Amino acid sequence: MTMPAKTLFLIDAAGAFATTLLLSQVLTRYESLFGMPVHVLLSLAGIALCFLIYSTTCYFFVDETPAKFLTVIAAANAIYCILTLGLMIIYSNTLTWLGYAYFIGEIMIILSLVRLEFRKSRELSRC
Repeated sequence: MTMPAKTLFLIDAAGAFATTLLLSQVLTRYESLFGMPVHVLLSLAGIALCFLIYSTTCYFFVDETPAKFLTVIAAANAIYCILTLGLMIIYSNTLTWLGYAYFIGEIMIILSLVRLEFRKSRELSRC
């Protein structure tokens, strides 16, 4: 299944928006249920907010050569997943099963998107 680059930017922006809200408004309020410290959650939310701004900007303003912009957000998303996994390891002594479930789920969703973004970027680069 192939989809337009603009659609991928929109999906990425929506996901970044959801992540920003969940991390900053839900997980921070229920820190004891998830086990990740608030300062870490807010840092991750700040990164997600940057991704939201980037993807939204690309959605509205990138018409020509979207491949390089897709590659940038795909790589950034992959790095975010690696960072999250590292933080899960660092805070494994306080992370609860609900925290593990949330972050593993988030990583799986993001990596699925990364795969689509890299695939579309390669497809567009060949043209």
